[in-house]
Amino acid sequence: MADLAVPLPAGTGSIGLEASGPRGPKPRHVFSRRNIFLYGTLIVVALYYLLPLYVMVVTSLKGMPEIRLGNIFSPPLEITFEPWVKAWSSACTGLNCDGLSRGFWNSVRITVPSVVLSIAIASVNGYALANWRFKGADTFFVILIVGAFIPYQVMIYPIVIILREIGLYGSLSGLVIVHSIFGMPILTLLFRNYFSSMPDELFRAARVDGAGFWGIYFRIMLPMSLPIFVVAIILQVTGIWNDFLFGVVYTRPDTYPMTVQLNNIVNSVQGVKEYNVNMAATILTGLVPLVVYFVSGKLFVRGIAAGAVKG
Repeated sequence: MADLAVPLPAGTGSIGLEASGPRGPKPRHVFSRRNIFLYGTLIVVALYYLLPLYVMVVTSLKGMPEIRLGNIFSPPLEITFEPWVKAWSSACTGLNCDGLSRGFWNSVRITVPSVVLSIAIASVNGYALANWRFKGADTFFVILIVGAFIPYQVMIYPIVIILREIGLYGSLSGLVIVHSIFGMPILTLLFRNYFSSMPDELFRAARVDGAGFWGIYFRIMLPMSLPIFVVAIILQVTGIWNDFLFGVVYTRPDTYPMTVQLNNIVNSVQGVKEYNVNMAATILTGLVPLVVYFVSGKLFVRGIAAGAVKG
């Protein structure tokens, strides 16, 4: 069968062929100088942050005779979970030798109500500031912004006096109130920016349909605000769970959170320094924020991006 030739329109020539050819930028080489520099830098940074974690994990799985050999980078010759068990249930923190277990449950009882209370109030504050303008709203917002940047150390002693006068000093309830109050300014800013970035037509349509303050909040704003709620939860869980200063100032030994218990284990001057137990205790203390980040990382990025669009 003879080849079929398709004639080109008159006057097009090679120009028509060039116009119908591939377009776009020229493909880059995989091993270009730019890619080598970019990925090389990322690998170095990743190793910089992963190396301490690797040392912590392998040390926590070794026995003390193997640790005394001095090679901290070598994997364990014989894996043992005894340091983990001791860090959780029997490591001494001062006069008590019940490990991190008591501090863990204290941290849970502090973190959960603090996160729920601060996010609930801050979300309503941000919603009101974004959609329901009231007299003095700008002044109120400025006060919240200023409160978000006041150093915590400035207010430690006044808060001690206040908690003492209302009978909550040294209790978990007092520390819950402190964390909730200090978390509200920055959370209100995030929620206000997020709600301001939503289309005004949604709010106006709901008002035309007769929805009120709480109706719009629960039926429209909340279902569309999952990313910013995830951001708020991550910020609060991380900040409250990792807090040491408030925990050691506003609680007593029987209500110490996990971070204070960890400090007491690591800095104990009694007996032999058990580095494997210290490493296991450190990893156990940091597991909760780490799991939260891994589970909700994508929503965290989406929420931060959405809350930073409009201020």
